[in-house]
Amino acid sequence: MAVLITDTCINCGACIDECPVEAIVDDEDNPTGEEIYYVYPDKCVECVGYHDEPACATACPTEGCIVWDVCAEGATCRDDISEEARTEHQPVVE
Repeated sequence: MAVLITDTCINCGACIDECPVEAIVDDEDNPTGEEIYYVYPDKCVECVGYHDEPACATACPTEGCIVWDVCAEGATCRDDISEEARTEHQPVVE
């Protein structure tokens, strides 16, 4: 995976318009059924090769809405995102 959109999403659409690979869908097309926007992990490239930083995070007006997920083996992910930043937003499994 790459970036995640949290439940603080206000469904403004800023991220969708900025995604160069069309990895983000709105709440109506969210496969999880949640009423927030969704990033397809197999499509997201964290804007590597497109922008100096992930365009969705730059465009998002809601602090903490777009976070970093663990970079899956073989996925395109930014080198400048620390492992700590990628793991601090992971859900706790009980």
